Amino acid sequence: MPNTELYERTSSEPLFASLSTPNQSNPLKPPAPVTILQLLAEAEDELDLTIRVGRDGLDREIAIPRIEKPGLALTGYTGQLHENRLLVLGATEIDYLASVGPTARALGVTTVMASHPACIVITRGLEPPKALVESCEDETVPLLSSRLSSTEFIGRVTSFLSRRLAPRTKVHGVMLDVLGIGILIMGKSGIGKSEIALDLISRGHRLVADDVVEIRWSSPNVVYGAGAGIVRHHMEIRGLGIINIKQLFGVSAIRETKKIELVIELVEWDDSVQYDRLGLDEEFYEVIDVAIARLQLPVRPGRAMATIIEVAARNQLLKMQGYHAAREFQKRIDQAIAAASPHRYDIDRVE
Repeated sequence: MPNTELYERTSSEPLFASLSTPNQSNPLKPPAPVTILQLLAEAEDELDLTIRVGRDGLDREIAIPRIEKPGLALTGYTGQLHENRLLVLGATEIDYLASVGPTARALGVTTVMASHPACIVITRGLEPPKALVESCEDETVPLLSSRLSSTEFIGRVTSFLSRRLAPRTKVHGVMLDVLGIGILIMGKSGIGKSEIALDLISRGHRLVADDVVEIRWSSPNVVYGAGAGIVRHHMEIRGLGIINIKQLFGVSAIRETKKIELVIELVEWDDSVQYDRLGLDEEFYEVIDVAIARLQLPVRPGRAMATIIEVAARNQLLKMQGYHAAREFQKRIDQAIAAASPHRYDIDRVE
């Protein structure tokens, strides 16, 4: 029997009401460090990693996605390395340790281990020096091996750690890929976000997340949205219940993650409010210090919201390509007014 406690709530509550409140992102929390065990479990194939020694140190943590190579530290210089970093030793470092005498080799290994690395990775599948293996065993520092070159390994592991350690937050809403534009639909519970999203999915657009959207910072001006844990690929439709979009519409109807390029806030129609009818002014929604284009759409019976959001996606595509319809229309009006204005008289020629 499925666990029904997850779904037993009042009709006005979002699926994970404790995680978010409508139209607001949760306070930003620092990302949890990545343990070496998690690195092996989640990126073992991508990084082609195997563990040589130091299994007792797999709970060591990496908190910063910056990779270090020992460089001058192998000669005894200590000012270059930082604690709890992932260290990479490639062919140059291994050749150097193999070419020097026992005293210089011991100095290099001691200096490297004094930085308390989270782990050490030997690239190109090279054989690590015996002194390094023994030190890693003694100090329970995981010593890993990868057949990748140093350049390729550093690029891949930096990308992995940057994703895992990126700032994150959660918002209450629905996210879709509409015509290639990542749209985050927000609004108070019960306003119809999921129903509009279902209409868009039936038109061939793709669901990213429903109810709880996890937002991850990627780079300046770029954030990505994704589904949250157990509710990924699912939607809640009042009167229908929980549905699985992937099973109903196929794998082409879902996306795991998408860059957020437009935020649409749904509000109840209020006759006393003057809504934007021109679209000349730009509004933005800020999340994790990234400003995203924002539209406010009033909802009332009879409005074809799915069609309006489709058009909003097409309009956003044009804006991203440098064409702003409202401003172009305003420009044409200004030109028409200027052309129709009577010519001013030259005062000096009037007697």
